[in-house]
Amino acid sequence: MTEQIIREIKNLEKELEITILYAVESGSRAWGFASTDSDWDVRFIYIHKKDWYLSIDNYKDSYDKILPNDIDLSGWELRKTLKLFRKSNPPLMEWLRSPIVYYKSFSMIDKLRELSSEYFNSKSCMYHYLHMAQGNYREYLKSDTVRIKKYFYVLRPILACMWIENTNTMAPMEFQELVDTQVKDNTLRQEMEKLLKRKMSGEELDKEPRIPVINEFFEKKLEYYEDYLSNYDTSLQPDTEKLDRLFRETLEETNLKNGV
Repeated sequence: MTEQIIREIKNLEKELEITILYAVESGSRAWGFASTDSDWDVRFIYIHKKDWYLSIDNYKDSYDKILPNDIDLSGWELRKTLKLFRKSNPPLMEWLRSPIVYYKSFSMIDKLRELSSEYFNSKSCMYHYLHMAQGNYREYLKSDTVRIKKYFYVLRPILACMWIENTNTMAPMEFQELVDTQVKDNTLRQEMEKLLKRKMSGEELDKEPRIPVINEFFEKKLEYYEDYLSNYDTSLQPDTEKLDRLFRETLEETNLKNGV
């Protein structure tokens, strides 16, 4: 499938007349709990030729397409990417740490990774994960009978909040690493491991009675982080000049390579 994804990326470059700089897996496969029928969630960063940036008009700066072979393609243009990076956008920060890299070209991604700790905003990222956990918990897991697979979509963001609180760094994408480092209670860990084994075995996780020990953990942590973030302050002042310079360097590098 990796070869097929790379072919699709190369086709996009020709179709859209762009240069793709980076492409990764961003979904359950990168999180480490994909089932046998999971989609391929491919996210990429791309740049146009110089003339595209010299127009007085603004053009579409993203791309989305779902292919019939379960490949979900979604990409951001580089200038949009850098604006989001300046805000410490959590999905983008995750892309930079994805354990599954399909494609990487030129030097931009390595430079962006070097800058990531400087632009990382713990409050912004924790709010993102907290809101994700709150929404999924409220919608799927509060009744007596719940959609079991949705536990992962609350567990992972809560564990990410714990990681950020404890390390002041961006959380890893891999669910198992979050469990190993953040969950100390053996009973809770065992319930999580059971769920993970069932999910990865391809078992259909439909509606079942809720799991009390995990729900109690959710209630405690959601309340804790709501209070924690209400009293949390960051004084991060993003440096735009460095990102402007990186954009110009990448534009020059890609255009020279492409003979523009």
